[in-house]
Amino acid sequence: MTTRYSLPKYAYIGLAIILISEVLLFQGNEFVATFFTAIVWTGYILLMDGLVFRLKGASLIRNRPKEFLLLIPSSIILWLIFEFYNFRLDNWVYVNLPESLTVRWIGYAWAFSTILPSLFETAEWVEATGVFSSWRTKPRPFYAMVLRQSIILGFCFCIIPVLMPDHVVRYLFGFVWVGYILLFDPINYYTGQPSLFRDLEEGTPVRLVSLFAAGLICGVLWEFWNYWAHAKWVYTVPIMQDFKVFEMPLVGYLGFPAFALECFAMMTFVRWLLKVGMTRG
Repeated sequence: MTTRYSLPKYAYIGLAIILISEVLLFQGNEFVATFFTAIVWTGYILLMDGLVFRLKGASLIRNRPKEFLLLIPSSIILWLIFEFYNFRLDNWVYVNLPESLTVRWIGYAWAFSTILPSLFETAEWVEATGVFSSWRTKPRPFYAMVLRQSIILGFCFCIIPVLMPDHVVRYLFGFVWVGYILLFDPINYYTGQPSLFRDLEEGTPVRLVSLFAAGLICGVLWEFWNYWAHAKWVYTVPIMQDFKVFEMPLVGYLGFPAFALECFAMMTFVRWLLKVGMTRG
């Protein structure tokens, strides 16, 4: 029989934040309408961490607070990388933002800081449910040549959108959403860190599938909650603008699972760098 632990009080607070912010949004509360994305995802993180604890008896906030706190600034920095790409891709714009630059940047930082915690809390919850626990694939070794080719291809995918002319680069968003997986995951493999390549090599794809599902879940929720917000993002991708679900063209939802895998590969690499730096220090 599966053990069920008590749901932490902060999970109820998270649920209350989500529900109350929804009500205030539709009542026209200006503060909530402006900061809705940041507020609702803060509540989501608290709720999901509590649900993970209920299933596992352990969670990021309760048992790994340093790791959780590291995700907050890392999330801001990581997303700014993709904002940099968007200067070239021009795939989304923000509308109805506060006039004050100070308030605007506070909103940016708050919203961006929720991205990684939301993805990883959701992935832990998916894994904790055990729905994919029996999944196995045939173990297959990844030869050094394949891993090296992945690194080279990933580097090319990451750099090409920066170099291509404007009339071409807007169609290269797929390069950005997979490039960092191909670049960093083999490096994580070589350095002995958690790696999606190693999981596949060992025939245990649970982490990969959980991250994939988490990306899809968060992607749908990002677009659902963004649709109703006043300060929001609007997509300007040059394809399938007539086939949207909320603000996102339908094909764009394929990017969210890839983004989750990318975040995992990048954060694993960052943790390794920090560990190496602390050891040398």
